[in-house]
Amino acid sequence: MTDLVTEAAAAGLQVEWEDADGRQHRVDDAVLRAILDTLDTRVDGVPFVTGDTGRPIATSAEPGAARLILEDGTTRAVTIAADGTIPAIAEPGYHRLDTATGAITLATAPPRCVAPPPGHGWGPAVQIPALRGSRLAPYGDLGTLAEAARAIANAGADTLAISPTHALFPADATRFSPYAPSSRQFHHALLADPTLAGLSDTGPAGGALIDWQTAWPDRLAQLRTAFDHAPAGLRARFDADRATRPDWDEHARFDALHAHVFATTGASGWQDWPAEYHDPAGPAVARFVADHAQDVAFHAFLQWLTDASLAQAQQAARDAGMRIGLIADLAVGMDAGGSHAWNRRDDLLTGLSIGAPPDPLGPQGQNWGITALSPFALRRTGFDGFIRTVRAALRHAGGLRIDHALGLKRLWVIPDGGKASDGAYLAMPFADLLRILALESHRAKAIVIGEDLGTVPPGFRDTMADKGMLGMRVLPFERDDTGFTPSTEWDAQAVAMTGTHDTATLAGWWTGRDITWNHKLKRSSGDEFADRLRRIGEKKALWTAYRGAGVAAGPVPNDAAAAIDAAIAFTRQAPCPLTIVPLEDLIGIEEQPNLPGTTDEHPNWRRRMPDTTEALFARPEVARRTALLSAKSQA
Repeated sequence: MTDLVTEAAAAGLQVEWEDADGRQHRVDDAVLRAILDTLDTRVDGVPFVTGDTGRPIATSAEPGAARLILEDGTTRAVTIAADGTIPAIAEPGYHRLDTATGAITLATAPPRCVAPPPGHGWGPAVQIPALRGSRLAPYGDLGTLAEAARAIANAGADTLAISPTHALFPADATRFSPYAPSSRQFHHALLADPTLAGLSDTGPAGGALIDWQTAWPDRLAQLRTAFDHAPAGLRARFDADRATRPDWDEHARFDALHAHVFATTGASGWQDWPAEYHDPAGPAVARFVADHAQDVAFHAFLQWLTDASLAQAQQAARDAGMRIGLIADLAVGMDAGGSHAWNRRDDLLTGLSIGAPPDPLGPQGQNWGITALSPFALRRTGFDGFIRTVRAALRHAGGLRIDHALGLKRLWVIPDGGKASDGAYLAMPFADLLRILALESHRAKAIVIGEDLGTVPPGFRDTMADKGMLGMRVLPFERDDTGFTPSTEWDAQAVAMTGTHDTATLAGWWTGRDITWNHKLKRSSGDEFADRLRRIGEKKALWTAYRGAGVAAGPVPNDAAAAIDAAIAFTRQAPCPLTIVPLEDLIGIEEQPNLPGTTDEHPNWRRRMPDTTEALFARPEVARRTALLSAKSQA
């Protein structure tokens, strides 16, 4: 074993990895060297240990007497054994162990995450800006979401899976992707319900596509006017809550500074700001905050308003009868030029971006252009960044979907400027992260779903299931060499889905709309005729699976509507506790919200629904499909 390989292994880098087809690959030495040169592998910091309730907990403490202080203040004497373990703790929580050499935080987690409610439940997945409500607006916001939740609950849904609400960059209307946030610990300010700030008229309804370059700055200006002229009572409530949330100001000073510098120089991230602003604790930033106090207050106000809007939407869902309510979506990382990276840059993998290795869905690999929490920083900080992130997502939700949950175990890291294929897997503290998720799941009384798609490490899904996390079984991917897998054989420890925001819609797949896009944008190297011929065979195989399941009869139809009904009924038969169907599939829309690997070539994150949610759910075909989802299981 070479010195380089030894160094890589010590840092948690996989020198060899296996692709989705089972083929072995070795990372180039130059790639390993480039990654190692960027990693800050220090782990000394806050002593932090995770463990399971009811089991002895391994610590790094010296043997002897110690004092355990539970989260509720209860104190008891314990003895640290010769191997460093302490007796089992029955109470879940963040406890403190005082030892002769210092204090250790003990995160003691329940064995499993919160389970879904008994029986079967279902709900749609929605892109919040795509929604339309009774109030005319150029895009959907959290007020629109609250209204939609009531209509969806009235159709019998138990949950509503939403697109990420992470903080973006309010001053830059070009950065509207919900999966490249400025910070995951705060929220997208321009999703705030404007009626909570006293605004009733927020602009025209808009067309089929959102014009972010107009709608975004218009909404920001409207909210600023509302803030500047806020009634005394509203301002007093904000001031009182702001005093309890200093983190709002931490984020607000970034947004205010970003807006200031962006307006004058167009700098997209803090790295391009004048050097004097690079240090959040520096005197130049302090002077800016003092000189622009109202700007900082306004951005803190937006966080307050968005938090209240999310709370209102979850309350609306629960009050209308949903047993779970909102399922929040947690993006895998964040923009290296954003708020988190500026305020707490030691948390992150500086100099590296994350993505995915080459696989059948992406032969060139994927570089997402974002960074993520560093495994070494997590250990240094007592997992503070991860805990804050999970709590922000679960604050007003009954569930959490973790995008690219494989990143809890390992991340495909790529040196800045490198190709997606020039990466390597970096190990994450998987067991610790899962315990924290289980603990936070119980504190929030929320279920946890992990997106376990792509190149899945051996045993990953079994570990997820043991921890009570639900996987994702998505109809287009549930097949093998012989055809589509009967949905009755899908994993019970998962949610059943007809598709995701990244896949073709049911109607789009059936009509070949995705093939049209792939060839229009030169995303396919094959012959279009051959691709369409192949799709005919796939449709026949899928229809055969539908007929075998008893949800379809007769020959393969040309009509997408019949195929959508069959797909929903087929997916509903899975032994999963939840069925989640994109709103686009319930309605029968051909176009998908996002086409992975594209930016301006396809109108990602810009498509809107054709009517209000209430009107859509009143349509006969949608009512027929929700009835299929609400039907009692025949198993």
